[in-house]
Amino acid sequence: MKKYNISLDEETVRELFLEGVEGVTKSLMEQMLNQLLEAKAEDLCNAKRYEQTDERTDYRNGTRTRPFTTRFGKIELEVPRLRSQSVAEGLYDNYQRSEQAIIAAVAEMVVKGVSTRDVDDVALALFGEGISKSQASRMCAVLDPVVAEFRARGLDEYYPFVIVVAVYLDVREGARVVSNALYVALGVNASGRREVLGFTLARAETKESYKDFFASLKARGLKRVDLVVSDDHSGLKGAVKEVFLGASWQRCQTHFARNMCDKTPKAMWKDTKAMLHDIYYAPDIDKARERMRETVALLSGKAPKAAAMLESGFEDITAVFALPQKYRVKLRTSNAIERVNGEIRRRDRAIRICPGEGSVMRIIGTLLLETHNAWHGERLYLDMKEYLSLGNTGGSDERRPQEAAKAASKEAA
Repeated sequence: MKKYNISLDEETVRELFLEGVEGVTKSLMEQMLNQLLEAKAEDLCNAKRYEQTDERTDYRNGTRTRPFTTRFGKIELEVPRLRSQSVAEGLYDNYQRSEQAIIAAVAEMVVKGVSTRDVDDVALALFGEGISKSQASRMCAVLDPVVAEFRARGLDEYYPFVIVVAVYLDVREGARVVSNALYVALGVNASGRREVLGFTLARAETKESYKDFFASLKARGLKRVDLVVSDDHSGLKGAVKEVFLGASWQRCQTHFARNMCDKTPKAMWKDTKAMLHDIYYAPDIDKARERMRETVALLSGKAPKAAAMLESGFEDITAVFALPQKYRVKLRTSNAIERVNGEIRRRDRAIRICPGEGSVMRIIGTLLLETHNAWHGERLYLDMKEYLSLGNTGGSDERRPQEAAKAASKEAA
């Protein structure tokens, strides 16, 4: 077995006496590996540096500095370069695996909503070196192709129900921090499963920005939509009417109740919510309209603005009454996507200011992709047999409604 002689510089020896092995482990590792690389280069050349001999088998071609991550931290290796051989052959295989593990760990932490400061602390403890915000962002760039493929995938199914939310995020643009609206669309397909249809970032929440978002979904193959559920976002209702011809818009009843309470005295909140509940759970639209009129009459004296709001918004909050009873509970609000909304906000609180649009697409996109995949492993969100039996086939399925229902049942199974 070949033996190597390793020498230590005076400073390292002094630190060994003062701090012990643990205090200078990183420096010892760096010196040892560099000397081993130099010794291996001499063996491969069969000659020392600058030595002229007939037995020489290769020639040197300078050195290159290569960072190397170890359990003690990152060290710098001076790797000799030879003309026809590699001194470090096989050395970086483990390094690359280690580096990939670090990247995967950082990406996972960021996507899960861990703050940059905590990521830095964890990286320092695990790898001996901290990670800055920009480094974390660059490391997470490995997620970009996956998210891009997810955002561009085809939507070749019939999605009768679409739920839309808008979340506001602070995004850095140059020297400024600008508020942006993140649009997220969820769809329930003919099999009764939820899917994340798409998401995008808009500078302003306007009718035109919603039209662009909906048009992008249609360009990817989104077929006829029957009902869109959302809060009363600016311009959304008009965009739905223009892009999804024939679709109804259901205003989220939960958000509407909050808006109503904002226009009533606090002492009336409990009674207002109870009256709205009676309207929401009326057996049919005629009974709901009757209860609405009674509620308006009761509110007109002490909360005229709330009464006017209920009267003008009644048709929007009761669009779901056009559906069979079994579908109203899950489609009367945007609750189907509220958990996702909460996860997005949790990550936003951890990050506070997103470095740019790419960072938003990367982090939130990965979250939405994971959510999308998780939904496919869950039980059906809605049983669509009754709905399809009414003849709702997306305008593209020429089979009889009963046959379409059977097909959806098989797909669900």
